[in-house]
Amino acid sequence: MLHFSPGKTAAVLLTLLIGLWLAAPNLMPVSWRNAMPTWLPHNALTLGLDLQGGSYFLLEVDKNAVLKDQVTSLRTQARQVLNDNKIRSQAALQGRGILVTLPNPDDTSKAVDLLQVLGNSPDGNLFGGGTRTATVTSNTPGQITIALTDEGLRDRMNRIMQRSVEIVGNRVNGTGVVEPIIQRQGDNRIVVQLPGLKDPDRFKELLGKTAKLEFRLVDLSMPVQQAEQTRPPVDSELLPSQDGTQKFLVQDQVMVAGDELTDAQASFDQNTREPVVSFRFNTNGARQFGRVTTENVNKPFAIVLDNKVLSAPVIREPITGGSGQISGSFTAQSAQDLALLLRSGALPAPMTVVQEQTVGPGLGQAAIHAGEMAALVGSLLVVVFMVASYGLFGIIASIAVALNVGMIFGVLSLLGATLTLPGIAGIVLTVGIAVDSNVLIYERIREEVRAGRTVLMSLDAGFSRALATILDSNITTFIAATVLYFVGTGAVKGFAVTLGIGIITTVFTAFTVTRLLVSWWYRGVKPRSIPI
Repeated sequence: MLHFSPGKTAAVLLTLLIGLWLAAPNLMPVSWRNAMPTWLPHNALTLGLDLQGGSYFLLEVDKNAVLKDQVTSLRTQARQVLNDNKIRSQAALQGRGILVTLPNPDDTSKAVDLLQVLGNSPDGNLFGGGTRTATVTSNTPGQITIALTDEGLRDRMNRIMQRSVEIVGNRVNGTGVVEPIIQRQGDNRIVVQLPGLKDPDRFKELLGKTAKLEFRLVDLSMPVQQAEQTRPPVDSELLPSQDGTQKFLVQDQVMVAGDELTDAQASFDQNTREPVVSFRFNTNGARQFGRVTTENVNKPFAIVLDNKVLSAPVIREPITGGSGQISGSFTAQSAQDLALLLRSGALPAPMTVVQEQTVGPGLGQAAIHAGEMAALVGSLLVVVFMVASYGLFGIIASIAVALNVGMIFGVLSLLGATLTLPGIAGIVLTVGIAVDSNVLIYERIREEVRAGRTVLMSLDAGFSRALATILDSNITTFIAATVLYFVGTGAVKGFAVTLGIGIITTVFTAFTVTRLLVSWWYRGVKPRSIPI
């Protein structure tokens, strides 16, 4: 059991060398890492929000806005279904549904049958999923009530949250923030952690914008002042400009939607050198944009973002190339932010920042210092205990534990993981688990010595008979770490990652590396007794 062939010895040493080599960049200054050749490992651990400071945002999706949007869409669909079948009707919003009134009560039965389709949710329909999304009932001739179901709303909300997490992730990743944490919390909230963030106000604005871009025609049938004094024409509305200095009378119909965009980039106008946002449509959007601009030459075309008019240029000639630019009172930074929002896509529902916390770098540094002190003090006490209890073998165990910690940092660096305070706690716990494995081995050796076995037989039996117990204890702990990783979130996951990696490296260092060191000692000293 103590015999190591040259090949096996080389494999163990090579594994240790690779692990420590991967961990080395964490001890180097940034300038050294940047100057290293690309083929050398140069990835260092990224510190989490609790260690290097940054910002924490809690975003909340507006449930009332989701409900209103669903009811409005339901009314639009109901009108379309009845109009397609030549049934005259009026539809009014009513709580969580709509009330459809038919001038001819004899159409009630036919209309109910036609409107049942709104309650179904085949894949690709507005409401998605396979649940019943709306109920269609009529208790009075000439009146039909269509109400959204709880199941349909929950399914829709779940889809909105999934899409919102994806879009928020696109927006954050597009700014270059390293290792952000973005995860859903509850039914309608999203947690965003941005380590090292230096401009929280900019991110707060980015995360809170819906970024719903629309291209609509300006309504020229009535002056804006008259629309303000009386009321806007049917199917039109008054919208403020981006800076709030003026208003525009804009048609409700969306001629081209922002979801038809394939790209948006900040650039500069070739004539004025002012910051603009250049955009490009997909095939369908380019076709729609070309048709609208062809049919409305010399008419103003409003570019609307979140119900605010960015600009309303006059269409001088048809734009059939599928691309264009948005101009306005942009700075270089605001143009870049708008381009990022358009590339990321519009949020499916309005979202607000309900909680914001900023962790200063000083607090992060204090956390690092506290974590380092805890790790050092804990490791020192472990070393003192091992040396006091097992003498030379305690020193060997301490060396193995130090190599174990180095390998943990090497694996974490290789994976590009983020180190947090819970991660440090996982490393400290791993030190205790590693020492526990050595204690099992050494106590087994002591038992063999008391039984009167020779030095070689005691050492060999101690390692071989303790192996099963070491594997059992570490496998059960690894299972617990795996469950924590898949079930837990945030800090729990960070703890589970370091603990899981630490368990794997512990089995290698506490058993294999310790056994190699003991075999070297035995062959070099040829002891007649074991100093344990």
